[in-house]
Amino acid sequence: MADISLERVADQLPTGFAELEADAIADGHQHKTRLAAELTETPAIFHAIYACYLDNRLAGIGAMTDEPALAGQPKWRMRRFYGHREFRRRTIAQAIASALLQNASGSVSTVTVHAGNQTAARFWEAIGFRRVAGLAWSHERTMPDATNARRT
Repeated sequence: MADISLERVADQLPTGFAELEADAIADGHQHKTRLAAELTETPAIFHAIYACYLDNRLAGIGAMTDEPALAGQPKWRMRRFYGHREFRRRTIAQAIASALLQNASGSVSTVTVHAGNQTAARFWEAIGFRRVAGLAWSHERTMPDATNARRT
């Protein structure tokens, strides 16, 4: 059985990031390059970043920031989310999303995401996000303890 572990990223890119970034670029995604730049230039924008390892190899990463679009009330957005193609369908994305949602619990009433494609949309919907239209994000999830959420 594979050994999955999560690590909260603080102030530097996790071990194995270059390989994950290369896989993302080969898969047509530039957001790992943006994540690297943001972590260097403006690390305070992140509420949390989690790296997921499978058998000691970086298999995926995801982050949480404030929702960048005007939203009326504070919302956080899951972003820079990516799972290495070699490790997909092995609960990596679920583990990262769960850690980020746990981090948001009690802090905001809504978490948003912009699904880049239909496969991503199905993933987000499978873990409790609902599709929305006409907003800067494609999906959102109301946090269970939203009535107790503190302002951020």
